[in-house]
Amino acid sequence: MHFTKLFAYAAAFASMVFLPVSGVAAPSPAEKLLESPRPLVIAHRGYSAMAPENTLPAFERGVVSGADMVELDYHHSKDGQLVVLHDYTLDRTTDATNRWGGRGLNVADRTLAELRQLDAGKWFKHPQTGVALPTLNESLDVIQRGSVTLIERKAGDAAACVKLLNDRQLVNQVVVQAFDWDYLRDLHRLEPRQVLGALGPPGTKDGKKLSDAEKALSPAWLDEIKGLGAHAAVWNKQVDAAALKAAHERELKVWVYTINDAAMAQQLFAAGVDGIITDNPAVIWKALATR
Repeated sequence: MHFTKLFAYAAAFASMVFLPVSGVAAPSPAEKLLESPRPLVIAHRGYSAMAPENTLPAFERGVVSGADMVELDYHHSKDGQLVVLHDYTLDRTTDATNRWGGRGLNVADRTLAELRQLDAGKWFKHPQTGVALPTLNESLDVIQRGSVTLIERKAGDAAACVKLLNDRQLVNQVVVQAFDWDYLRDLHRLEPRQVLGALGPPGTKDGKKLSDAEKALSPAWLDEIKGLGAHAAVWNKQVDAAALKAAHERELKVWVYTINDAAMAQQLFAAGVDGIITDNPAVIWKALATR
């Protein structure tokens, strides 16, 4: 048989064998993470034990560490640009106070051009000069090359995030999370396909400050999270085996932050946690390997 025709037959056979049955799409990267048979390792603000948090060097190291996801935080600049930074003010992780004077300098009061002037690496325990605040787009370019971005919204409307995801064809190529559950409701309404994480615990409910006991992950919190259209409860270490069982009964995952201690990681793995957010992925990988 002619090689061209043989190749055509082979290609046709491969398409019948490997293409999804009945046109069912293969799981997206975000959906695959939800199906993971082992707990996920999630780099918090990048590999923030090794490089200045929420900077491109931290994200690069997070990817190299093999983290399943690399988490970051974003705000909106004065001119509406999505810029990566954890705090609402610039004081802690940039040289803004030395450069401009004053305290409590808000991210939202500065344009992207002004924010670009800042150094975001000098403050770190191992100072790195010339490290700029990255935009969300730049950060996605780095992380998505080798991992999945866990985008935490700190400020801004859901429509801006949805527009970016659609413009870049990143729906379900990333995961989006927020402490603001109204934001998650809005995002789910605008883009119901997107995998979401609900960050908790809330500090208040119905205008009442919550006690530590009330902040523990519970069936009531899980029911509310399920109603948001979220797929994961992203909680502090106030979780136990009963809460994890209740989450799994609701087809929800539970990711716990911010764990840098191997013994605590082991306890959480034993309880059934689905992922750990950490400043030091190496510690959690080792704990996972020796559980």
